[in-house]
Amino acid sequence: MPAAGDPPDALPGFHPALKDELTFPLAWGTSPVRDFEAWRRTARATVEAHLLVDGQDDTHYAPEFTDRDDGEEYTRELVTLSLTRYGRVRGALLTPHGAGPFPAVLLLHDHGSRFDIGKEKLVRPWYDDTRLAAAVDWADRHFGGRFPGDELARRGYVVFCADALGWGDREPLTYERQQALASNLLHLGSSLAGLLAREDQRAAGFLAGLDRVDARRVAAAGFSMGGYRAWQTAALSDDVAAAVSVCWMTGLKGMLVPGNNTLRGQSAFHMLHPGLARHLDLPDVASIAAPKPMLFLGGAQDPLFTAEGVRTAYARLRAVWQSRGAADRLRTETWPDVGHAFGRHMQDEAFAWLESVTAAPA
Repeated sequence: MPAAGDPPDALPGFHPALKDELTFPLAWGTSPVRDFEAWRRTARATVEAHLLVDGQDDTHYAPEFTDRDDGEEYTRELVTLSLTRYGRVRGALLTPHGAGPFPAVLLLHDHGSRFDIGKEKLVRPWYDDTRLAAAVDWADRHFGGRFPGDELARRGYVVFCADALGWGDREPLTYERQQALASNLLHLGSSLAGLLAREDQRAAGFLAGLDRVDARRVAAAGFSMGGYRAWQTAALSDDVAAAVSVCWMTGLKGMLVPGNNTLRGQSAFHMLHPGLARHLDLPDVASIAAPKPMLFLGGAQDPLFTAEGVRTAYARLRAVWQSRGAADRLRTETWPDVGHAFGRHMQDEAFAWLESVTAAPA
């Protein structure tokens, strides 16, 4: 048990022994499987099994397009679709003017302990003035006053961003209800993190299947929990050809330290696949995406991730891409004066990199 005076999220006294027992035996380079494609299939199947949510959902998307607005540079519309058989989801879809097909970005929103807005965190809500003030405040706090989705559309990308369960139009949660939702789903043999992963997989398939999109040039991108979702989707979906992950990558052992946000329950359950750590570390899961082009950006002043955890993760990632002869397809950067944010300078670098890896083939 935690000692007297320890924070309520302190680890139990025997946690060092539990951490030492995590050897991640399925990691590339540790696994007895030496053929990379065979390893990739095995590792992905292991992750899939730990999602606890059926991966064979072939429910028709049945998209309904509404609230169309033709701007000067791109068209905005809402689309309501079925990402799983359990319900309908609403997302924002931005399409550049001109002749397609275009490259595309599946944009994945963060957690942030704010649930009244989801897709509106990344795409300016032209359809709902009541959410505009909250969305602008979020953009000012985290994105230098810019909406990344709109900026990507201006740069020539089709952008799709949907609400995750508990955000925006999907029965917004309160912070306290997250753990109850996760508990209910686990009791039902399912998983909150697994459902989120499945929906992101399906969203990537929907975006890649649009006539306006070049299916060979679909990327996933996100900040904070959205960054986690981006690399996870790249690992689990063949519809995603590249990914940008901002402020979410670490080694598990470097994250599980007293006081870390991940140990408080609540938001952790959106990213927690029960039992998976007995097989793979977090960067090992991301490595299933190798040798796809991947960009990981972080801030040295980010209070949510220890420097050791980030260094460990980046080193593991680099080793995998190097083993595939694809070191030039992976970028891992830590910005010295940046905290947990995705400001304009970081965006400009990330989007320039994205343009370089999603350029139309000759």
